[in-house]
Amino acid sequence: MTATATENLSATYRGALRALLRYAIVMAVVGLLTGLSFQESAKKLPLASAGAGLHLEATIGLALVHGHVFTVGVLLPLALAGALLMARRAGGREVGGRALAWLVRGYLPAAAVTVALQLVKGYHVLLAVRGGNTDLAAIDHAFLGGNELLRYALFGLSHTVLGVCLTVFLVALWRSLSRGRVI
Repeated sequence: MTATATENLSATYRGALRALLRYAIVMAVVGLLTGLSFQESAKKLPLASAGAGLHLEATIGLALVHGHVFTVGVLLPLALAGALLMARRAGGREVGGRALAWLVRGYLPAAAVTVALQLVKGYHVLLAVRGGNTDLAAIDHAFLGGNELLRYALFGLSHTVLGVCLTVFLVALWRSLSRGRVI
């Protein structure tokens, strides 16, 4: 886009785009660090001592964090920023400030919480198995101090906020493409 094309965007729109891009950059670094940390942490649980099945169960949760960070924290925000710009290029109106707030103040923090919970749980399982606990059901039950209500509330709330915020934004983006309507 040229300088005049970006001048046609409101300050709120430009702010949302900057927030999405900055978030994606930070999460790319976090994704690289989680991949590195998984590799190094998994080496400390020898396959011979744990057995193949337990080794896989102990490391898989942590292994999946890397991909989730890149998908939820990098690719999706970049795709949403691109969708905002493509919608404008296609003749759509700007998405309203409220919908952008749902995206920036709702989706982005919820994505960070979701990935952080996954990272904490992955390390919880890995460290428990490294510590000699081989009962995966007991390890799972002990997560977050055994408080299942807290566990379900945190995971449920973070995923619900992710879904609601993304839906609100995508509906607003869809509506911005109809020419005669004001969002």
